[in-house]
Amino acid sequence: MQKRTLGKSNLEVSAIGLGCMGMSFGYGPPGDRQEMIKLIRAAVEKGVTFFDTAEVYGPWTNEELVGEALEPFKGKVVIATKFGFKASTPGEARWSGFDSRPEHIKAVAEASLKRLRIDAIDLFYQHRVDTEVPIEDVAGAVKDLIREGKVKHFGLSEAGVQTVRRAHAVHPVTALQSEYSLWWRKPEEEMLATLEELGIGFVPFSPLGKGFLTGKIDDSTSFAKDDFRNSVPRFAPEARKANQRLVELIRGVAARKNATPAQIALAWVLAQKPWMVPIPGTTKLHRLEENLGAAEIVLTAQDLQEIDDTASKIPVQGARYPEALERLTGR
Repeated sequence: MQKRTLGKSNLEVSAIGLGCMGMSFGYGPPGDRQEMIKLIRAAVEKGVTFFDTAEVYGPWTNEELVGEALEPFKGKVVIATKFGFKASTPGEARWSGFDSRPEHIKAVAEASLKRLRIDAIDLFYQHRVDTEVPIEDVAGAVKDLIREGKVKHFGLSEAGVQTVRRAHAVHPVTALQSEYSLWWRKPEEEMLATLEELGIGFVPFSPLGKGFLTGKIDDSTSFAKDDFRNSVPRFAPEARKANQRLVELIRGVAARKNATPAQIALAWVLAQKPWMVPIPGTTKLHRLEENLGAAEIVLTAQDLQEIDDTASKIPVQGARYPEALERLTGR
């Protein structure tokens, strides 16, 4: 597996990471714990060194899963986790908003270290911007944790350009994590240039469009009742039907390259910048192997131009989040 460095930091990771959320949360019933542990360990054997989780996934159960799975590889892999949500009642699997107060950040770090069975969190992201707490205070709290040796790198998730600049002025931001794929390209408007200027790495989540860009989902697909895509406008049946045009574009390139649509979608992300590291998620070994194969695919300048030219003529239908959630991003 090729390696990449996130921005100007010294954090080197596999060119493709593994998003672990869906193993416990979000896309229907959680996977079998032992099977998910086997999958995570298989990823390590195949060269993956970058694993993404968060306290809110499950909640808590995903960090515990990742911690158990990766304990034999301590010091050989990079684990990213996140802080910033507030439990409505301690111990309950419900959330009532954000909490990025410095004392809460430090408490979350201590709890995450225990669940992950590690001595220091490799990359600690603020999961969403908390407008009640100045980002300077957030960056300062993580800076304290880095000074104490409990965290190695500071990250932000779904933050806006000005928030990134303000945080970076207090303590270097190693990586920004945001959604990015052929069907969500908003980071190209301002964010990517800002990250390049500041030397910050970019970690695209949902690089396969929450599964849509694999070509395995159409307007007749039904999701489990607890799959969050049921509430996403972009996954309404009429939107899925309209958005198949984008899948057809990817499928055409895949046929020429003897690849799958998922591999082309990931290869496209990898081709954008050398400091981008996508983190597709899966619960299946054959999908993991398929995704990792994207690192071997070379898209030429002509391929990329063709994809861009055609994609620019395809309007993607449907918002990527329900309106209430969309307001919480890019702040």
